[in-house]
Amino acid sequence: MNLKKSAEQVKVDYSETSRGTEEWKLVWSDEFDGSEINMNYWSFDRPDNGRYNGEIQSYTNKNAYVKDGKLIIEARKEDITEPDGKTYNYTSSKLITKGKQKWTYGKFEIRAKMPTGKGIWPAIWMMPEDEMYYGRWPVCGEIDIMELLGDTPNKLYGTMHFGEPHKESQGVYFLPEGENFGEGFHVYCIEWEPGEIRWYIDGKLYHKENEWYSKNLNKTDAYNYPAPFNQDFFLILNISVGGGWPGNPDETTVFPQQMVVDYVRVYQKDKY
Repeated sequence: MNLKKSAEQVKVDYSETSRGTEEWKLVWSDEFDGSEINMNYWSFDRPDNGRYNGEIQSYTNKNAYVKDGKLIIEARKEDITEPDGKTYNYTSSKLITKGKQKWTYGKFEIRAKMPTGKGIWPAIWMMPEDEMYYGRWPVCGEIDIMELLGDTPNKLYGTMHFGEPHKESQGVYFLPEGENFGEGFHVYCIEWEPGEIRWYIDGKLYHKENEWYSKNLNKTDAYNYPAPFNQDFFLILNISVGGGWPGNPDETTVFPQQMVVDYVRVYQKDKY
């Protein structure tokens, strides 16, 4: 069911900042303090899972590692042949918490430095633990905490996908002229509560949404708002290479490219 909201209710006050951690309690974090990736928290996704957008990388379990208290995900220009005999010219990694860590609602903070370059597509995002509970994508919902296209490294995207027909709600944020997200660390954050999701960069609100639907509007309503964003989601960290949105790398793209993650922290409230 589509719950209608007035324009005033969904208007973003860009002077608003993150509401802090006073009412949020830390429930899970990875500070990457060890010498290896904590496999009680993360899994490597399979090589072919993610090439839905014309991407040209092969995901491996060798392109991510922990070094000096940071998680490194690295996209490389190198040939790799998968078990099906197909050869790809780029490798990367995709880490997921599926089956190990999941949450319904919360404040998610990730401090990271991004890769850049034509055809480079880093993302920090969330998908439902049980994708088929409401239905296959996009009906199940998707929360993109951040995405960046490497050829416009000063522009940040925060997006949610839902519904059938598919709809997205997207916010963008530009760094000041001369700065880009590959030059230093920034804190990417969402606050996800029943009926509303808010996107922040370095504590500054740049997008929020409190209107969506969970089913084809031309069919009988089967699910109630705030479905599908009222179920367990898991976290995903990855760098894609190529695809319909960023385009493929060209002669200007420098490899390797790294997403460097300082920490991942999840907070929740006592009640929702």
